[in-house]
Amino acid sequence: MRGVLLIAALIVSLSGCGMVPGLPAWPAAAPAPAPVTPPPATTPAPSTSASPTPSATRAALTIPLARQAMREWLVTYNATLKKRKWWTQDARLDALFIEGALHEGVLEGNHETFGWKPGHKPINPTGTPAVYLPRPERQPSIGDWFIAKATYKDTKGYARPHVLAFFRSPGQTFKLAVATPIHWGRQLPEPRLDAGGYITDMDNAMARPVAEEYQNFWNNEKKEGASGYRLAKDSYSRKAFPAVNKGMYVTFAGHGSIFGFRTADGGSFFLFAMINDPKSVNQVLSEALLVPKGSKTIQELGANWFS
Repeated sequence: MRGVLLIAALIVSLSGCGMVPGLPAWPAAAPAPAPVTPPPATTPAPSTSASPTPSATRAALTIPLARQAMREWLVTYNATLKKRKWWTQDARLDALFIEGALHEGVLEGNHETFGWKPGHKPINPTGTPAVYLPRPERQPSIGDWFIAKATYKDTKGYARPHVLAFFRSPGQTFKLAVATPIHWGRQLPEPRLDAGGYITDMDNAMARPVAEEYQNFWNNEKKEGASGYRLAKDSYSRKAFPAVNKGMYVTFAGHGSIFGFRTADGGSFFLFAMINDPKSVNQVLSEALLVPKGSKTIQELGANWFS
């Protein structure tokens, strides 16, 4: 099974198209450099044309192409799950996952060690998944990303809406970075779209403190609200933490890339994964969060604990 090499950081800074700062600076003997924070995003004026502008170095990612990329990923993913001990094969993991999702291969190895059944299940969406992506000219130079919403069975066999984020480096195929089911009774907010159907940038200045507040909460390190934001009183995390903390919970060392968009009513949606220190990876926690316009309260729309 892959060791620490699997935990190598993918540092990505998506300036102007959502905040995707990359994996956290893991504890090390030498101080890690400060993470790069993109400048606050500006909201582009609605486009009067549905024709995207390609990058000078790669073809433009369009909504139909993103949807096709997701279909191709699903075919590869479902086929991989049929392979014996797929989680022990680095090439198969690298073909499917990055960031928080990549660590799930390590965790499947833990399942095997304890004699548990694999935690991953095939993904067969009902209907056509929705895809959300920024305009091609707003994609970063280091790659492309998009968010997808799809309804499929969770690990317990219940059909639920899920939200997923995919990323690809230039010349590579799309890989899953983070995914989570939406909580019962919640729903993914409608994004603010331009005339071409592309999403509007999320609030970058808000993204980092929102992720920081969740890390502070789960690690119980700082006074709640120190980031400037607070978890909603009915947050799933408030109910889950007391039970989880009694088990083999290891604090989160940081979070992966933050994907998101501005909602139709002016709020901000965020999607990211929190991960343990690479020497003690035994949990990945994916979070789908909403901060309504003008609010300092974080509403938890979905979460997925994989351990």
